[in-house]
Amino acid sequence: MDLLLDLIVTLSRWSRSHLYDISLAIMATLLVLFGPGINAWVQRHTASMNFLLRTLIFILLCAVGYGLLIIFATPWLAKGLGHFNNFTLAPVLILVFVVIGILADRN
Repeated sequence: MDLLLDLIVTLSRWSRSHLYDISLAIMATLLVLFGPGINAWVQRHTASMNFLLRTLIFILLCAVGYGLLIIFATPWLAKGLGHFNNFTLAPVLILVFVVIGILADRN
């Protein structure tokens, strides 16, 4: 049991030093998974609009919206993950990536 706890603590310490990159990977993966659904929703709601207005909306959504989400949500996620202690950080990260994998498999 001590070996498993030592492994978890070691993995958590390593993860803590790379938390921003891990958070960026999580955010990018979530955008890849949910971006097409969001785009389809916006496309359905803007189908009756003028072509130029629709194009402008998609430019704002994809370039500005997704870009700002990556820029601003990644530090918040890293800060939130940083609140976990060394006994829970690694299991939480493993669980998050398993859930993302399951969501990716369903898509």
